[in-house]
Amino acid sequence: MLNNLTQGVVRKKKRLGDLLVDAGVLSERELSEALMKQKEKQQKLGMTLIDMGITTEEQIANALHHQMNIDMVTLSDISIPEEIIALVDESVLRRYTLIPFAFNKNNPGILRVAMSDPLDIIAIDDISIVTNYQIEPAVSTHKDIAAAIDRYYGNAEAMKVAERYTRERQEQYASKEKEENAQNEDVNNAPIVQLVTKIIEQAARQRASDIHIEALSRQVRIRFRVDGVLKEAMRYDVELLPAIIARIKIIGGMDISEKRKPQDGRITHIVDRREYDIRVSILPTVFGEKVVMRLTTKEGLTKDKRELGFSEEELKRFDRILENPHGMILVTGPTGSGKSTTLYTVLSELNTEGVNIVTVEDPVEANINGVNQVQVNSKAELTFASALRSILRQDPDIIMIGEIRDSETAEIAVKASITGHLVVSTLHTNSAASTITRLVDMGVEPYLIADSTVGVIAQRLVRRLCPKCKVLRETTLLERELLGIPKEREHQIYEASSCGCNHCNNTGFYGRIGVYEIMPVSPQLKEAISKRTGAEEIKQIALREGMDTIRMSATRYVLDGITTIDEMKKISFE
Repeated sequence: MLNNLTQGVVRKKKRLGDLLVDAGVLSERELSEALMKQKEKQQKLGMTLIDMGITTEEQIANALHHQMNIDMVTLSDISIPEEIIALVDESVLRRYTLIPFAFNKNNPGILRVAMSDPLDIIAIDDISIVTNYQIEPAVSTHKDIAAAIDRYYGNAEAMKVAERYTRERQEQYASKEKEENAQNEDVNNAPIVQLVTKIIEQAARQRASDIHIEALSRQVRIRFRVDGVLKEAMRYDVELLPAIIARIKIIGGMDISEKRKPQDGRITHIVDRREYDIRVSILPTVFGEKVVMRLTTKEGLTKDKRELGFSEEELKRFDRILENPHGMILVTGPTGSGKSTTLYTVLSELNTEGVNIVTVEDPVEANINGVNQVQVNSKAELTFASALRSILRQDPDIIMIGEIRDSETAEIAVKASITGHLVVSTLHTNSAASTITRLVDMGVEPYLIADSTVGVIAQRLVRRLCPKCKVLRETTLLERELLGIPKEREHQIYEASSCGCNHCNNTGFYGRIGVYEIMPVSPQLKEAISKRTGAEEIKQIALREGMDTIRMSATRYVLDGITTIDEMKKISFE
């Protein structure tokens, strides 16, 4: 029997398509195209519209909020009480994409439920029967609800799956010798498939860049790297390790019988309609094999240049470097400093119909439409240098080299940039100025470097303070000295909350931002480079021409309340 609140929704109920047309989110023509596609795919209209790129989850939620006059909620800002969590089983919540989050303040007999589709009367009625409460729907996005279900039910559900697998394994193999080869086990056993899927999905929803699956003496430890910091997510019995590894090897296209050598693989996995490209590395350790999975998305790598964290002045310098029709642009920094993201952003910026872009990478991290991408393959003797020689015969306008690793690659890159190509690449150096001296050390003639290099971008990543829970405090004398503030002047800066909040998963930080040192190579710098000038002198010339060092850029972020002084100290050692 439908309750009164639900009947109110029914009375108001309109088809989602008409509702979105009324809200101006889509046109009648787009609606009829989507309805035809929906019939083919046999899925909900909302999903079809998002898959076709006509609208987004947020636009649908906003339209429902305004047109139906129901509340819109952001679940990451809400703490859901334990008694509400216990009301409904996770499988029901996932089936309907909804989650109860609070009781109505004026009437405790009414349960408020966040739904991606508040027009789904069957879902409302089912939840009402299961919980024995009247239901008051609120609207939220599919992504927000899935992340909340993961936060409150994820680990418990993963533990259940792990326990179920262990129980099945013990029952199945109780009569057999313990030493029996784990290879003969049924690695496609449903619980293990589910467990590996859940680990990947939880990592993706927590914005993890890497998943570490580590063999300890008696346990398997799983850690996620979120915003550059590793955090333990779960632990399982060590007996699960062979099955987890075998499953990952199967989906990653590796040899499951090889346990003594390191292996590399690749997995494509879709979480919340977003495709993740996962690079897998397996390494034998004392207690068993260790797995590291690096998660990347095409959207994560191909950002708009304004999302990278450039200041207005830095953006102008960045654009000025990209205006060069030929020459060499170098992006430098240590591993994990966001070089690939900057490189892909540069390519996206330059990717127009009128140019031929060819890349040589190890490995290709994201596929970009309209760009010809080549992957290094040592077995086929396709190295950076040999691939570059072939690329030069492919009539390229722009060449992207994943990394300059040796003198041969450096020399070809420099010569290609002098002969009328725009070459974009990365190097592992600490600053923009030291990049020039590194090329000299690799054996490239200084006059060639001066002639070819048009700009160097050195970068690091710092964690952003969570905007919801960051805390203001007074600076110490030493901190004022570090920040270049007069010692006698009191000044306040922000730091991370000690316990964090739901929004930042209790870490005090949410996301990362780039810190840059952008050095366009001016005529004065070209002259200095030709004369084999040292890195310090090159840096002084660049500073006089308006360059900000990484330390200066990080200091600005601290004073603006974007990051902490500790994060600044981690990336700058001046």
